[in-house]
Amino acid sequence: MNASELRDKVEETLRTVHDPEIPVNIYDLGLVYEVKVEEGSKVRVTMTLTAPACPAAGDIIFETQSKLEAIEGVTDAYVLLTFDPPWTRDMMSEEAKLELGFL
Repeated sequence: MNASELRDKVEETLRTVHDPEIPVNIYDLGLVYEVKVEEGSKVRVTMTLTAPACPAAGDIIFETQSKLEAIEGVTDAYVLLTFDPPWTRDMMSEEAKLELGFL
């Protein structure tokens, strides 16, 4: 699997992770800031949460990490949590905004 195919698989996988308080996946919510596929099929994901005090933070990060590590071909996965820039509703996809009634 080349880097482009692996990146597609990573994005597909990120769409299976949900914030338990919001019925939309973390990718469409705009919580994923960056996906990098590095040499040797190492995956690095930089993401945030809807709020720094998110009660589900540990669960979301653990689920993201576990699912990335389970992707066939991934040799290493790392999830970096950041709050810079802070998340806003503007970062959501149009589909997510529509689903949550923000449009």
